[in-house]
Amino acid sequence: MEFNAHKPIYLQICSQLYEQILRGDLKADDRIPSVRDYGIQLGVNPNTIMRSYEHMTNAGVIYNKRGIGYFIAPEAKDIVLRQMRDEFLTKELPEVVRKMKLLGISPDEMKNAYGL
Repeated sequence: MEFNAHKPIYLQICSQLYEQILRGDLKADDRIPSVRDYGIQLGVNPNTIMRSYEHMTNAGVIYNKRGIGYFIAPEAKDIVLRQMRDEFLTKELPEVVRKMKLLGISPDEMKNAYGL
């Protein structure tokens, strides 16, 4: 995984898992890799993975079965969709709109270019 220097690694790991949930690659009650295994797989410190898992547990996206591992929560897809939509609408879209205005790109041009 390539990491972006402008966003904390633990949040990038969460985003990667969130996308897998939204695509349907990870479904309710699927087991995700252990902290150590995922750290090795991604080449990051297990403490960073643990921070990601704690963040997702606090958000209700995953849950821990003590001694067994971490699993995708039954309501994970709804939680992730709501969270990512809110983030897009409040953080990313305003920047896109600002650039569109700056470059003189009309909503119609955007609609035609991307079939919206």
